[in-house]
Parts: sequence; structure tokens; C-alpha cells
Amino acid sequence: MNQPLLEAINLSRTYKLAKGSAGKGKAFRHALIEMNLSINTGDRIGIVGESGSGKTTLVRLLLGLDTPTSGSVEFKGQALISGKMPWLRKDVQIVFQDPRSSLDPRMKISEIIREPLVCLGIDEDHDARIDEVLDSVGLERAMRDRYPHELSGGQRQRVAIARALAPRPGVLIADEPVSALDVLVRDQILELIAQLTDKLGLTLILVSHDLSVIARLCNRVIVMKDGAVVESGNTREVFDRPAHEFTRALIGAIPRLPESL
Repeated sequence: MNQPLLEAINLSRTYKLAKGSAGKGKAFRHALIEMNLSINTGDRIGIVGESGSGKTTLVRLLLGLDTPTSGSVEFKGQALISGKMPWLRKDVQIVFQDPRSSLDPRMKISEIIREPLVCLGIDEDHDARIDEVLDSVGLERAMRDRYPHELSGGQRQRVAIARALAPRPGVLIADEPVSALDVLVRDQILELIAQLTDKLGLTLILVSHDLSVIARLCNRVIVMKDGAVVESGNTREVFDRPAHEFTRALIGAIPRLPESL
């Protein structure tokens, strides 16, 4: 059996909170509870759940931005240690929900895209690479000299995608990538992500509260609630025949699911 590309093994994360109302002892929040996840090269996996389900905690652990309370995350068989894996940044990149907060307003678009190339010490023609990724996300090269506030919301998210692709990662994590966009632009960005995933052979991890987004882009889905996985499997099979009542409730809350890819 081939080794998984990215694997979470009995992964848990507990956060210490302020003292309880009685002032005795310490309170804890179990953000993630003994989660197991195996992602293979080329997978397009969706992680869906309501706010507070543990999606963001899982992403932070997969990126090595946080340390698990117990369990481990392995990338290509190597355990991740928070803050000690600069090599991971080249292989795994993320597109955040809101480009207004993820793009530095003081930097030109070219500087934003160049930043990961410089930070990761990637030795190639940076200007040529910037032009290449601008082309790939459907932005004119002339936009390289503009600032984020001069672009529309959809254009800013395209810049965020270009920045993530600049180091040539094998894994792209998209964390609610279209929730801040209007319907028309949302569809355009989803189509762009689908095209780039296919063209570049990316492994896609898509986090969303929107089941229609997951159905459109992902061949596997994980449904999370209260820090635990309640259901997982092939996207269409899970959505057509949901086994857990929470999955059924999520599906029942939307008018219609599109055909999965």
C-alpha cells in the first residue's frame, strides 16, 4: 500500500480556557477529538461542518501552525513539529477566506506574490514566475503594479491563489475561499480552483460550511461536528445516502446539490 501524502493519527487538540464560573479548577475546550485522516496524492477532499466544528483547528494542525495535545500529523511519513518545518511551506500552501485581511495593503501585487518565493529561498526568475501565475489565475500582468485596494474582491482572491501557487506546491488548502464573494464571482473562483487542480495535479483540501461547494469540487468528504468526524466517504455517496443525522440536517438545509465532479 502506498504511503499517504498527509496523515492525521489520533489527532486531538484541547485548549485551556479561563476558570469556570465557580472559580474552581480550569475549563477546557476539546476542539479536535482523536481524529484520523489519510490524504493521498491527487485527492480532492472536502471538510465540512458548522462554525466551531473543528475545521479551523484541523487546518492549523495540518499546516504545522499549532501543536496537537495528542496524536500526530505526518507529511510524506515525516512528523510535523510546529514552527520547525520551513520545508513544508513549499509543499503545502493555503488560500484564506478573506483576501482583504490576508493580503498586505501596503504591498504591490508583485510584492505579495514574490514574498513566498523570497521567504522560501526559491532560486528562479521571480519576475517570470509572477507573470506566469498571474496568467494562470486570469489576471492581466499589468496588475502586478497595483495595490489590493485597487482590485475587486474576486481579483483579490485570484491574487491570493496566485501567491499560493507561486512556490509550486503539491497541496493546496482552500479555507472557505468563496464565502466572502458574491454569487457570480463565487462561481468563477470555484471554476478556477477546479481547473487549476486538474491542470497542476494538485491535492486539494477544501474547507467549507457550504455543501454545494464541496459537492462541486471534491471527490471525498469529511463531515465534522463538535471536534469529531461524524461521517466520511465518497462525496456523492455521502450526500445521496447520508448515514448521520447531522449530515442529513446539513443537506436538508440547502435547496439542491449540484452534480459532483
